[in-house]
This record gives sequence, C-alpha cells and structure tokens, in this order.
Amino acid sequence: MAVAKVTEIISSSSKGFDDAVTKGVNRASKTLKGVKSVWIKDQKAMVENGKITEYRVTMKVSFILKG
Repeated sequence: MAVAKVTEIISSSSKGFDDAVTKGVNRASKTLKGVKSVWIKDQKAMVENGKITEYRVTMKVSFILKG
C-alpha cells in the first residue's frame, strides 16, 4: 500500500499557463521524489499596460512517500 502526500506550489512563466505548469512540475520533481500528479487549483495572468506579462498557476502536487 502506498501513502501519498500533497503540497501546494505556485509557478509562473512569461510564455503561458502550460509553460508555468511544466516549470512547476520540473522544479517540484527536483526536490520531491515520486511525483505522480498535479491538480491546477488556480490560474492568474498579470497585466501591465494592457498586456499580459506573466502567467501564474497554483497547483497541488501529489507524490508517493517512501517508507
């Protein structure tokens, strides 16, 4: 039987939401071993002078605890 843990992270990108998710997963995988899934909780876009400057995602990352 596996035991999983969930942690919440925020990631950003100047390219788009998909890139923000990819960056977040890549970074989380460096620290958290056994990442199995992500759930996108929230998406935001930062705007300056009528243009989107940054895409942000808040995600819940699930990973398996070794034991």
